[in-house]
Amino acid sequence: MFLVGRRRCFIIGTLSSFLLLLRHQHHFSNAFVPTKHQSSTWSYYWASHKRSRLKFAKREPIVTPESVTTSASTYFFASPLEQTSLEQQPETTIRYKKAQSRNLGSQELLMLPRQYALSSEKFAQMNHVMVATLNRTPSLTMLHKAIRTIQQAHPLLRARVQGTGEPEKRIDLFQMVRVGEPDPLRFVANDDQFHVDDILHVVQVASPDALEASWKRAFAKDLDCGDWCQIDAGPLWKLELHTTTIATEANAFSSNNVPCALVFSFNHAISDQSSANRILDQILEVLSTMESGGTSASPIRLMQHDLPVSMEESVLGRDQQWKKAGTSGLSIGTLQYVIGKAAETLKNPVILPEQTTLKHEAASSTNPLVGALSIISGQAAGGIDDATSTRKSTVQFRSLSKDVTSALLHACRAQGVSITHALTAAMTLTLSDFIDRGSFAKSQQQERNYKILESLDMRRFGAKLDNGETVACMAGSMDLMFDSIPDRSGETVRRNPTRQNLEIFWGLAQEGKRQTVKFIESDGPAHAVRVFDFAMTISDLTNLVHLSSKSKSSQGRAYSAGVTNVGVFERQEAFALEQEKASKRRVLSSTHGKYQIRDIFYATPHTLSGCLYPVSCMTVNGLLKLTFHPVSPIVDGATNANFADAFVDLVETVATGKRVAQSANADVAIERTDTALRLPSNLLVWVSMILGGVAVASHWQGWVDFIQSLVVMKGNTPDPTEFWAALNFWIFFAVAHPLLQPILWISEVLHGTPGPQIGGLIPILFAAGNVSVIWAMSSSKQVRDAVNVGLVAAFINHVGAGLDGQAGLGDYNLALDDAYQGKLVKGCPSYDEVRQPSMENFDLNKYQGLWYEAKFHDWTQFKEVYDTTLDIRLTNDGNGWIDDFGVRGPAPEAAPLSWDKSPVANGAHYFLFGRVDPNDSPGILREKGFGVEFPNYIVDIQTDPKTGDYTEAIQFQCLERGGVRVFEGINFMSRNPVMSPAELTAMHQRAERAGMYPYGASPEQMHTVARKLDTAPIDNNWQAMWRAIGLDKVLELLTESIEDGGR
Repeated sequence: MFLVGRRRCFIIGTLSSFLLLLRHQHHFSNAFVPTKHQSSTWSYYWASHKRSRLKFAKREPIVTPESVTTSASTYFFASPLEQTSLEQQPETTIRYKKAQSRNLGSQELLMLPRQYALSSEKFAQMNHVMVATLNRTPSLTMLHKAIRTIQQAHPLLRARVQGTGEPEKRIDLFQMVRVGEPDPLRFVANDDQFHVDDILHVVQVASPDALEASWKRAFAKDLDCGDWCQIDAGPLWKLELHTTTIATEANAFSSNNVPCALVFSFNHAISDQSSANRILDQILEVLSTMESGGTSASPIRLMQHDLPVSMEESVLGRDQQWKKAGTSGLSIGTLQYVIGKAAETLKNPVILPEQTTLKHEAASSTNPLVGALSIISGQAAGGIDDATSTRKSTVQFRSLSKDVTSALLHACRAQGVSITHALTAAMTLTLSDFIDRGSFAKSQQQERNYKILESLDMRRFGAKLDNGETVACMAGSMDLMFDSIPDRSGETVRRNPTRQNLEIFWGLAQEGKRQTVKFIESDGPAHAVRVFDFAMTISDLTNLVHLSSKSKSSQGRAYSAGVTNVGVFERQEAFALEQEKASKRRVLSSTHGKYQIRDIFYATPHTLSGCLYPVSCMTVNGLLKLTFHPVSPIVDGATNANFADAFVDLVETVATGKRVAQSANADVAIERTDTALRLPSNLLVWVSMILGGVAVASHWQGWVDFIQSLVVMKGNTPDPTEFWAALNFWIFFAVAHPLLQPILWISEVLHGTPGPQIGGLIPILFAAGNVSVIWAMSSSKQVRDAVNVGLVAAFINHVGAGLDGQAGLGDYNLALDDAYQGKLVKGCPSYDEVRQPSMENFDLNKYQGLWYEAKFHDWTQFKEVYDTTLDIRLTNDGNGWIDDFGVRGPAPEAAPLSWDKSPVANGAHYFLFGRVDPNDSPGILREKGFGVEFPNYIVDIQTDPKTGDYTEAIQFQCLERGGVRVFEGINFMSRNPVMSPAELTAMHQRAERAGMYPYGASPEQMHTVARKLDTAPIDNNWQAMWRAIGLDKVLELLTESIEDGGR
């Protein structure tokens, strides 16, 4: 969830919020695709006299010093002794206060990232890259010492990661819910630090003119490629020195007037930009002190620190993470946060350029529900994007002048907002200029919703256990939602900065401030951390992120834009020196002795997952530095350059209050077309939301009762495996029913459409109607949004109707521990409570054979099917049993126009398996399926007085966990296909005597199975088509494989 400039907050609450959030909240990490980095120059490795060697490779020249060590003293004096050559430096080992280790927190696991052993793909690490350009180049001698010194002070700079991170087991149907962690991933910082040559590489270029191009290539390469980092061996960071002059023992201090660039690359699990700034400052402080000629009375010594706490512990407090605190930390505020995130998803903010969306039709039509279901089931929503492997960052660097930066600050103060809020407004408005890519004429432009990721320093919230004393990653973010922004709003402000138009900009900035204040005052940071920690602990979130990154429908985008602003470099507190223990910490400085920082740029990748347009910002030397780093081919390099110029022009315009000379690329003439469907702003979306909201609210009590029962069930089930297996069983069938309904409806419309048909199958009018619907959705984002909102609301409404009994008590009574005649009935009865006298001397062998199902109360079945049969037989050893469940569907009554066109109109077979436990009473069969096992009670039988054969039977299945009844199934069965009303009435009476009415056996709670006495095979054009494509053979093969697998 948390990283510099982005957050992916995964919400799992009620089923509804889980499904709503998953599509846009499952994008929790930013990953990258390694790219080739080639150059025509040669590289060599410089070595000490002890291990001198010369190596060549086709790449930039890299000088990698061998092991260069200092004495055991941690003091550095600017004395002639420190000017000895590298050959005179003895190899020694610096000892630390102690070896340290701790488990990675949830955020660190996402950044690392934690791998998913069941996947054949290795998840790429999250990188964090910073470049600082300096006015002079330090000597290698002093730079080596500075690196060793900061390693000594900061454990994560000498850490590696140990452990597998694999759970003890995965317990859900899709193998993503985790239980136990016998070998957790953990940071280990021993008292042996890494050699400098493991960290530092020197890149020598031919001329000062080539220096900028060199560090820019390195920045872009390291942003996308983390192959340099082996987490189990370390180090988890590296540093490149780009320069034209290499100063060694012949030039012991630094090269005067020779500029250089320091390119830092980190595994994001150990760093955020605040830490990177402090590392840079501390390195320069050590360098300048060693070169300043100080005395022994004023030594420089860095404080040695313990491993920092995790971000979760820093915000929530000690022992408050999910693994230790569980549900005790949850509150009403947490639930409100989850609901708020779900509401954001319903607004369907734009995450892809318009033409990209139209090109990938799945992106314009895939609704949040379908996307969520795809990801939970282990599939990429909308299919796999073929361009995933070709994505790479495209980077542009820009600076605002001191005058403009100062003017922007004064303008922000006058408006009562921060520069960060101004930057989020500028990103939103600039994005409105580029989002349509010229798809619409000016008269046909749209209003769109934008979701902006705003970075936060999590050290400022909650328990605040991390004070920024050592290197750590404490970066987080929050979401800003800006609704109904007209296309080309940024261009309007830039071209005509009237007071009215400037109010567009400042109104957005003030709205961003309002949302930020509300988020912080409602303890949003703590709620977000708690929910994310829960999700990361109990699920393989990194795999969900990976699946999301490959999605064709989203192309890994979760946000319209992202803004990271770490503020003013010179106002940030520095890492403390030893002598500052009892005094106030100094602030960072852009000047250290003869060293002057000229520029700082930084970024984290959005290559596989992240924002459409991210920007990373910092003010140094009074200049606002901007790094624009979206992902190609979603945003190509030329478009990113145009975007950066337009952004800068917009900021300069609002800062000065007047129109500035436009950059050449700020406004691009684009020919537009008038093919869009234009509707009043958000009318359909609001109608859909209102109607859907009313429908969902009508089942509110059912959802409340369901959640309360779940909490009881979880608390009373010691084994999490048992809890999740039962819940997964419920979810599977709760989801299956509402998904079937639109299929049946579309089928009825298809076969009820009049007129000529294509190939005797599809009416021409139906095909034309589909084309019209597709055109309407592709032409209007409002129509797409309204359809998405409506489908999600319809799904939640249908499940809610199942929870409160309004969707049919026979086949969709989803309530846990539901009530009968106003009285709540909890748990499952014992067999002795329902067993009838007719079960005396029960013979299981006589129970075998074909049974016709007459009625059922069972939400694992569907009321739309007919002619259901159960062919029960024992295994050869008598220890198991197989139920061949035959079904045809849909029934003529359920689908009068399409029933005979169905691929299973001629029947299909599904197999259930169970066992016979010798310790059970006769009449109990153990049934197993979908990860759970529950008893199948044979409650009552009727016997033919002449033959002794069993003629009628009542079955009762009941699944209970933690004292909560999750499922009950009741079957009235007969050896005859049709039962008379009198026979059914008698069966109900026997069930009532057995005490089964409270569990669903009364007439109003049971569904009567439809019977079609004509068993002749159905044949028509559709059945011929199914045979032609081999569907009948596939069903036969599936039946055989299932049957063989159960034996």
